[in-house]
Amino acid sequence: MSDGIAARVAAARVLDDVLHRGRSLKAALGTMLPQLGDSRDRALVEAIVMTALRQRTRFDAALTAWLAKPLGQRDGDLRALLQVGFAQLELGLPAHAALAATVDAARAMKRTHQAGMVNALLRRAQREGLPQADPRSEWPPWLVKRVASDWPQQAEAIFMASAQAAPMWLRVNRRWIQRHAYVQLLHDAGIASTPDRTAPDALRLDAPLPVHQLPGFEAGLVSVQDAAAQAVADAFALASGTRVLDACAAPGGKAAHLAERDATLRITALDVDGRRVRRMQDAFQRLRLELDVRTGDATEPATWWDGTPFDAVLIDAPCSASGIVRRQPDVLLHRREYDLAALCAIQSSLLDTLWPLLAHGGTLVYATCSILGAENAAQVDAFLTRTPDAALEPLDARYGHDTGFGHQRLPGEDGRDGFFVARLTRR
Repeated sequence: MSDGIAARVAAARVLDDVLHRGRSLKAALGTMLPQLGDSRDRALVEAIVMTALRQRTRFDAALTAWLAKPLGQRDGDLRALLQVGFAQLELGLPAHAALAATVDAARAMKRTHQAGMVNALLRRAQREGLPQADPRSEWPPWLVKRVASDWPQQAEAIFMASAQAAPMWLRVNRRWIQRHAYVQLLHDAGIASTPDRTAPDALRLDAPLPVHQLPGFEAGLVSVQDAAAQAVADAFALASGTRVLDACAAPGGKAAHLAERDATLRITALDVDGRRVRRMQDAFQRLRLELDVRTGDATEPATWWDGTPFDAVLIDAPCSASGIVRRQPDVLLHRREYDLAALCAIQSSLLDTLWPLLAHGGTLVYATCSILGAENAAQVDAFLTRTPDAALEPLDARYGHDTGFGHQRLPGEDGRDGFFVARLTRR
């Protein structure tokens, strides 16, 4: 099997797992991509799958309109392969090569008797174009209702932005190199980038590329992190030697960012998932950072806390991920309305449990990658009501819309992800 055919088969396998077997996109890609030896093939598979998931309603509409007989329950892999073909056309790949490789992939998947149908459908898509669809049709109705209720003026833009590919943002490790110097390294390597005006360590690439092509990546000069997430570090004003807890730290980007800015900070990076903790340790090692990394449940401090208050606490809370749909489009497939109540309960528990660990005069930053008021402004409002020694601190327009109880960046605004940040102090 040629590399091109193998890439299409791999993309179809990933899509089939995500769409028809309930597997997460991250897990499916994590299994499949290492099987492809060429980084270009891995990048192609990821681009195809992301496009197919973002546009699945349009692709399904085409299949419904163009198939004389609906595909059966046992045809999940065939449906996925057809969506792989449509995605390649959306991506603007050379049509002849894309169609030929996809038809050959059908044969490689033991769908030889349907290869002609695959060819005919893809040629029709090439000739007529794929039907248009309302971007909100990708979202489950309950989530559409919540977004429209929370953001009535911005809802249409949210749905539109969430259907687009997200830009690639970099965080320059100022411990080892200044941003302007890294811009020059990128320029010398033929990579175009734009420094962000308000995020001092952020660069936006004109075109995404595999991380191994980034100058100095393995040496820890740079990391991939959206500018909205980078803004969390700016929400703290930390004195030298400050004792900091990142309570839900994996994959470690925010804790690393703080450590890159000030080597004297005493940072504890905690996460409940041992596998994610090991990956976080690997990330810190690449960045040449030494942090106190622990595996533990943030809601059970007795199992990991030494009793000494922290000067600063970051709660990057588990959430619906509704602000990063463009990066994790499978969220719209797997998230259920009843999940929200459970997530809100976890968020409340984190706030209530970790607040007593914060020293008087200390700062707690609460953040999520959600755009839902129930997880964000309402969560902070309720916490302030039940916590007399908590006070909300102001943030500025860099953090997005002022909700009255924290600031909300919406997807696509200034090229950023949807992200919520609130800063509290303990009186």
